[in-house]
Amino acid sequence: MIDASKTAGEAWILASIEERTGVCLEIIHRINKRSFEMANAVMHTTGQAFVMAFQAGGPHAQDRAVEAVAYAYAEMTRNPATATWTKPQGKHDPIVMDKEFRILPRGIAVTIGCATFPTWNGYPGIFASLATGNSVIIKPHPTAILPLALSIEIGREVLREAGFDPNVLLLAADEPGAEITKDLVLHPEVAIVDFTGSNSFGQWVRENARQAQVYTEEAGVNSIVVASTDNFKGMCGNIAFSLSLYSGQMCTAPQNIYVPRDGIETDAGHKSFDEVAEGIKTAIDKLLGDPARAAGICGAIANPATLERVNQAGSLGQIVRASEEIEGLEGARTATPMLLKVDAAQSDAHLEERFGPIAFVVVTDSAEDAIARAAQSAKDKGAITAAVYATDEATLDKAADAFSRAGVSLSCNLTGNIFVNQSAAFSDYHVSGANPAGNACLTDAAFVANRFRVTAIRRHAAA
Repeated sequence: MIDASKTAGEAWILASIEERTGVCLEIIHRINKRSFEMANAVMHTTGQAFVMAFQAGGPHAQDRAVEAVAYAYAEMTRNPATATWTKPQGKHDPIVMDKEFRILPRGIAVTIGCATFPTWNGYPGIFASLATGNSVIIKPHPTAILPLALSIEIGREVLREAGFDPNVLLLAADEPGAEITKDLVLHPEVAIVDFTGSNSFGQWVRENARQAQVYTEEAGVNSIVVASTDNFKGMCGNIAFSLSLYSGQMCTAPQNIYVPRDGIETDAGHKSFDEVAEGIKTAIDKLLGDPARAAGICGAIANPATLERVNQAGSLGQIVRASEEIEGLEGARTATPMLLKVDAAQSDAHLEERFGPIAFVVVTDSAEDAIARAAQSAKDKGAITAAVYATDEATLDKAADAFSRAGVSLSCNLTGNIFVNQSAAFSDYHVSGANPAGNACLTDAAFVANRFRVTAIRRHAAA
């Protein structure tokens, strides 16, 4: 596979920036036309409910692909393709040089797919590498092969039609217990690795794939700080949806909800800590009270280990809301959010990532203490998202400063139909690369610019 990728890459390197960009956009266009097929593939491999699978696995993932191509095109065309350089020589004729600049790709790129969002997380690295002239091998997660296999099928078809060796794009599928990931990323011909997954394996890739430029999105502990609100019902409903969406199996899903022990001021009067926790619990119960709606929001649990984690989480704190199966989906792995109460001064159970529908309502001494603890958690453990609820600008400013320094994107006072989990292409920087949740960002200039180098050819100008 490495040999085939290397051979196919020779002609791909020589293609112009415009040709490669055009091929990438045509691939995305054809993927877009098969969005409903892709939605079913994502739904049945990840457990996402259909609407989410269609949005996140289809057009939203395609947005991220176009974004990566746009950034790549901008970076590759930042410098001119040719230049004339003149050096004056006093009484003598000036020295005149014609200079040509070429884009040199790094080589073979490997994308390691994840189990939960194979296209959304996979497309940025895939298309950033393709657009910058690298051949790409995609190693999907063994439980989520089909969405990336369909993408590769479409990509190879476009490459062939455009006159390129379709092996520019290859699928490296494997099976649980017989994974080839380590051998693949350590191969000396592999020059780029894009990884989405756990901190432990992400660290292994970063420490061992030293021959490659490695981009990772790993895991983090996402937090919400509740200081005050002028819409208590809206706040509780928004948090409830964020905790329930895809059963918390999102790298952007909140885990820790920090609340002052003396409670908060709201539009419905003062609410004690326990009343805030109860308000969130009640909102979850109401949101998921209809089994059909619950199925459409929560979906199914992708990995049996996640369900086992939920089953064991009850001992980590005082149970505010127990996780339950979704009625009518007894043949599937399902779990609604579990809500636990802990005191930040007495427990650190909430400081480890508990992937899945597990959340903590955390007692803190004050709003300032909540902000400080949440921001420090992001610095130490990593975080991709954060949220704050406050009615005064001073608290919002303190939160903005603290989370910005912790390298986390912050959402303020979300009460409507926009949620902390959501990240939009061309508008949001997904992961900052500034804390342990990942070393790269989807998508910024740094994500694409190091996938190629610029070489120069100098000639004396013709007389």
